[in-house]
Amino acid sequence: MKFVQRLESVVIPPQLPILPVKDLIVFPLMVTPIFFTNEKDLKVINDSMASNNLIGLVVQKNTETEGKYPSPKDLYSVGTASRILQLVKLEEGGIKMLVEGLSRIKIISYTREEPYLLAEIEDVREFHEKNTFIEALVQSVSALFKMVISIGKSLPDDVVSMIDKIDNPARLADLICVYLSLTIEEQQKVLETFDPLERLSKVFIYLNKEVQILQVRGKIQSEVAKELTKTQREYLLRQQLKAIQKELGEDDPHISEINELKKKIEEADMPEKVQGIAEKELSRLEKMNPVSAEYTVSRTYIDYLITVPWRKQTEDNLDIEKAENVLNEDHYGLKKVKERILEYLAVRTLKKSMKGPILCFVGPPGVGKTSLGRSIARAMERKFIRISLGGMRDEAEIRGHRRTYVGALPGRIIQEIRRAEVRNPVFMLDEVDKMGQDFRGDPASALLEVLDPEQNFSFSDHYLDVPYDLSNVMFITTANILDPIPFPLKDRMEIIFLSGYTEEEKEKIAFQYLIPRQIEENGLKEYPISFEVEAIYKIIREYTKEAGLRNLEREIASVCRKVAKEITQKRKVREIITHREVEEFLGPRKFFFEVAEEHDRIGVSTGMAWTETGGDIIFIEATKMKGKKELILTGSLGEVMKESAHAALSYIRSHVKEIDIPNNFYEQYDLHIHVPSGAIPKDGPSAGITIAIAVISLLTDKPARHDVAMTGELTLTGRVLPIGGIKEKILAARRAGVKSIIMPEKNKKDLEDIPDYIRNEMSFIFVKNIEEVIKNAF
Repeated sequence: MKFVQRLESVVIPPQLPILPVKDLIVFPLMVTPIFFTNEKDLKVINDSMASNNLIGLVVQKNTETEGKYPSPKDLYSVGTASRILQLVKLEEGGIKMLVEGLSRIKIISYTREEPYLLAEIEDVREFHEKNTFIEALVQSVSALFKMVISIGKSLPDDVVSMIDKIDNPARLADLICVYLSLTIEEQQKVLETFDPLERLSKVFIYLNKEVQILQVRGKIQSEVAKELTKTQREYLLRQQLKAIQKELGEDDPHISEINELKKKIEEADMPEKVQGIAEKELSRLEKMNPVSAEYTVSRTYIDYLITVPWRKQTEDNLDIEKAENVLNEDHYGLKKVKERILEYLAVRTLKKSMKGPILCFVGPPGVGKTSLGRSIARAMERKFIRISLGGMRDEAEIRGHRRTYVGALPGRIIQEIRRAEVRNPVFMLDEVDKMGQDFRGDPASALLEVLDPEQNFSFSDHYLDVPYDLSNVMFITTANILDPIPFPLKDRMEIIFLSGYTEEEKEKIAFQYLIPRQIEENGLKEYPISFEVEAIYKIIREYTKEAGLRNLEREIASVCRKVAKEITQKRKVREIITHREVEEFLGPRKFFFEVAEEHDRIGVSTGMAWTETGGDIIFIEATKMKGKKELILTGSLGEVMKESAHAALSYIRSHVKEIDIPNNFYEQYDLHIHVPSGAIPKDGPSAGITIAIAVISLLTDKPARHDVAMTGELTLTGRVLPIGGIKEKILAARRAGVKSIIMPEKNKKDLEDIPDYIRNEMSFIFVKNIEEVIKNAF
């Protein structure tokens, strides 16, 4: 921004396009850049450049127009006629326009508003006469402005030299007004003052105000400088006071604190290297002024070094029978997990110094992963720590901040071990599959060192900056699915899968754990209620549909609350909850046996799917209509599932004789394959044979059996390949009323995880190719 001397007289036309501007007053003879992005602004600028380069700049009264282009009522009535000197298009969008103010203009009326504002204007010509009063006012304003600069206002050198050369009161007022700390409203008042003498008088008043503000600011800075000198003086006096107290034999609080810290360092039983660092930091602390900010930082660091448990630990309970009883008390089933913990205790009995295992419990929500960690700690008589990694994005949450940052702290690992006060707790890292990463870091990568027995004996926290041994900690992580966990992290953990519970297991858990807990929590201890077995099965089958137990416990809690409400209303106390009361309390059933209530239909096959929350039953439907060999796939299918559909169709087209369907069935028809529950995304190869059976049923006009569910990946040559999630799929099929299951031959080994009573009540058909599937599906 600068002021120029106009060399030629520019004729201002009676009509000018008006450009609204925000937060900037352009005075006559002032050259300044302005930035625009609005399409309407670009239109008026382009039209002005195409004609005479002249434009009217008028300031908005209110800059907050809520995204609307300003109308005439939003603008002041006095602006500046300006000339466009330069136009630059910016890479990021919009334009930068360099303008020169020519003269003040008064808007008489707006002649149009679209496509942009056009106004009839009056060019304000300024006249001034030279007399003694004006000369004296010009000199006073110049002197006052120089005083402002000398007190502390920073301005370019050419501005000061320009002030000395200007004797025109109108120009002087405009120039000084720009460099004063005035609001837009105050600058607009100066712009609207046409009389040069009156305008200069206003600027003189503003200058006086600026001088007063700068003088007060200077006084404040002087007081601050005195305060700093006072602090230095206090330091000297404190040193003298120390010497006097020493002569008198009195204790200095600072020295007492240093001696106390020295004693704690000796008692902390630190490793030799760490103790050396702590003593070095303490000697630095001894030389610091206790009122300085650095003193607090150093003091907190020494506190952490002292209070972190370097050698203190709890003794493990190595009585395997007692540990097994504790695990059985807290959790029903979960045989594999309990075996792994008892194996660890057995090895600890034989070998005292061993590294803690890194276990990862993977399973649907509500199967008891987190509560199992507490039981393990109770069985081993260790302290239990739990932190949730869900949504964690900052790597410093694991490794801590360096001490150079304000408010720095160790990471959550060291903080929680410090709270536990022992170095061998059971440490549960919950929701390890839900960590994020962004510009702040990658916490999953920071966990690699924590969860590696070959590295974590010398874990380095950024705040402590000394190695800490985590090898005695028993780390347990939990996840719903393995896919989001990075492979290097997954590789460091021993994966233990926790599948969903069967109906029988849920019933036993309900009676052993859930019902007693809800009676206690809902205040029914004095009015204990009992549930019939049929009532619990009704809740499991008709009011919940999950692999875990959370919804089952919620529904039991709902029944208990309603009983509590009846008791407070002085009604008859119910002692036994039957299946009739369940429907009365919980309302109409929420879930139905999909397969049991179906019937055999042409073009529909029953499949099984694995989800994060367990297993589910899906129906795959196929239909045909006149068309031109198009395959339509719907139901929110993923890429792999779409490829399975294409593979199934290719197999059918290449084996029309064996399947006994017309050779040209695809020539005149379109095939449409749909998987209901279209809003739920579905993917994976395990629906290959299910899709094939649905299409074969359609083309042979034979209904597939609705009570036979199937799963398996289909290849182009008709082979059936193994898939995952067998237990969850079988439990879902059983819940839905399926009696027979077709599955790949190579998945036969997975039936070992299925309880005997389920294997006995369902029939399993193992197949190697699609021909065997066809024999059993119709």
